[in-house]
Amino acid sequence: MSRHEDRIRLRHMADCASEAVSIARGRVRGDLDIDRQLNLSLVRLLEVVGEAASRVSESTRTRYPEIPWTHIVGLRNRLIHGYDEVDFDILWDIVQYDLPPLIRELGRILGEIEQKRENT
Repeated sequence: MSRHEDRIRLRHMADCASEAVSIARGRVRGDLDIDRQLNLSLVRLLEVVGEAASRVSESTRTRYPEIPWTHIVGLRNRLIHGYDEVDFDILWDIVQYDLPPLIRELGRILGEIEQKRENT
């Protein structure tokens, strides 16, 4: 996989994570139980974050160990394969507490990658 493709995957991760946080803004955990569109949106966005992470090359994953690659991909697998057993308390906590630092770190990494591109 080329660095260009990794950059695209990292951008997909950042964009979908940001969208999930944005959609959840101003909401409360209980909204997941009564708002099917919110529920489906957050699940789908986290699935895409995990799918994109699974497609990032091993060399890029190794270069950025601060990203919890295994956990992100594992969440995607749980959402896809355990669709009928999603724990919405955990999902909500991920959106509220895990995604904001992930978004910041992905932004830093993407900035680093862009800077390297400009210098070559």
